[in-house]
Amino acid sequence: MVRVPNRTAAARAITQVPRANHALEFCDAVTFSDDLVPGPPIRSISNATLFEKDSYMAISDKTRKLLWGKSGNRCAICRRELVIEATSLDDESVVGDECHIISGQSSGPRHEPAFSQDLIDEPENLILLCKVHHKQIDDQHETYTVELLRLQKANHERWVSEKLSEEEQQPAPIRVRRIKENIPAMLVRIASGQDLLRATDNTLALAVDHGSPSTESEMELVSGFFQQLQDWDDIGNDLGPGERIRMEFQFTERLKELEAAGFWLFAAREVRRLEGGIAQPTAFPTVILKLVRSTDPGIQSINLKPHDAPQEKDPKNISS
Repeated sequence: MVRVPNRTAAARAITQVPRANHALEFCDAVTFSDDLVPGPPIRSISNATLFEKDSYMAISDKTRKLLWGKSGNRCAICRRELVIEATSLDDESVVGDECHIISGQSSGPRHEPAFSQDLIDEPENLILLCKVHHKQIDDQHETYTVELLRLQKANHERWVSEKLSEEEQQPAPIRVRRIKENIPAMLVRIASGQDLLRATDNTLALAVDHGSPSTESEMELVSGFFQQLQDWDDIGNDLGPGERIRMEFQFTERLKELEAAGFWLFAAREVRRLEGGIAQPTAFPTVILKLVRSTDPGIQSINLKPHDAPQEKDPKNISS
């Protein structure tokens, strides 16, 4: 028994007891002594009168980390972020609460006497909420029942887990990959606009390679040719046959200008593979174009005609 001189001292004694001792839970009663202070006869106040014996323990740091981690730093009802970034003048602000689904206090919301006090502060009995929804579920505890809050908690934590999994499974970057067996060994010389447009038909990209022009006029000639070819590749499928004939003629004239300047054009088609993203890999037909000087040592002369065909001057080819 603890003896204190009067009620004021009793109140002071209660507040000074360490929290770990559960506010006088270790003693049987507090007695006011009328030997020290005149007044009514001695009377005892039980522990239950001074405090609520079933008050819950503090939530552990480990439990807090589990709750905040599984909840993704968001309210389980509105999904608002619960840590506000610091400003130039102030630190971060935490606007979230660790809320009990079943209260550990007999007068608390959703209290269940049969629920073990050892489970009150376990992660399964806690839900992370913003301060608005914390107050709402406690004020409206008939609406926000134990079953409803458990379901809300489970759905929210599953949503967080799925979102994090989506981020971990980001699709691979989109790229165009060359396939070894599809790479052409030789490029064939293109001498007419008709051959050039046939080489570019139904392709998705131009792979252009050219040497460095040595004069400004060569620069204008080469850049103008490839720009016109790119424009054709962008809109060629939308033009009618008459326009195609005009383009074939124009490209033949351009090829003659390049040849007069000492350049030859070589081409070949190659099927590459488009990979990455969320779609399945698909074929990516590409035309390879290589503009070189006619004196380039890489140019080879190969007979591509059948043996029984009339022999003509061999077409020119170049290694790819």
